[in-house]
Amino acid sequence: MRISTKGRYSLEALLYMALLPEGEYSSTRSIAEHTGISDGYLEQLFIPLRKAGIVQGIRGPQGGYLPGREIDKITAGDILRAVEGSMELVDCVTSTACPVRATCVSRHTWSELYEEITNCIDSITLKDLTANFQSMDQMEYAI
Repeated sequence: MRISTKGRYSLEALLYMALLPEGEYSSTRSIAEHTGISDGYLEQLFIPLRKAGIVQGIRGPQGGYLPGREIDKITAGDILRAVEGSMELVDCVTSTACPVRATCVSRHTWSELYEEITNCIDSITLKDLTANFQSMDQMEYAI
């Protein structure tokens, strides 16, 4: 499994937004200036994030984006699944279509690994990430 730039940049953009004062909107241009992620790429990332309710957008000259719900209710897993899709390592973990599913010797290992990854990313909230960021030397921080 490899998390692409979609996942990494989405986490970084949401972290930036979560660090702003509560209720403050941020334009993709502002997020791009502070994170180094291209404005156009952020717009593409925010499409699935909006559909998943992770970000909320407001149009107009004072518009922008903010987290779609409280930051302690948004997990890294929510964000990653919204932009990356399923986090399963192999298709047979959640699919019943495999003809050797019942006798497969490695399926159990893949299932356990998938469960551990899922538990881990679902236990990390955006609030946790902001607390970690604020406790670090901000000049050395990167996702």
